[in-house]
Amino acid sequence: MDLRTLAWVAVFALLPALAIPWFLWGSSRVFAGLPVWLWWHIGWMVLAAVVFRAFTRRAWGLGITTDRSSDGTAGRSGGEKP
Repeated sequence: MDLRTLAWVAVFALLPALAIPWFLWGSSRVFAGLPVWLWWHIGWMVLAAVVFRAFTRRAWGLGITTDRSSDGTAGRSGGEKP
């Protein structure tokens, strides 16, 4: 595994781990009419969407595909259609 793959694994391990704000449970603080824990969750979901977009642009298939052929025919035999 290369460093880039390990970095994406770490990012995708951290995203769900911090999606639920355990440290804000029981808090009655409110901001702009909504509980702070809900703002955390909304912000975290926006961050997760941005990270996933970056992943699809830069690293889709990282650690899954092993053939680096540029014609996109990795793993297909001659008779199969894409």
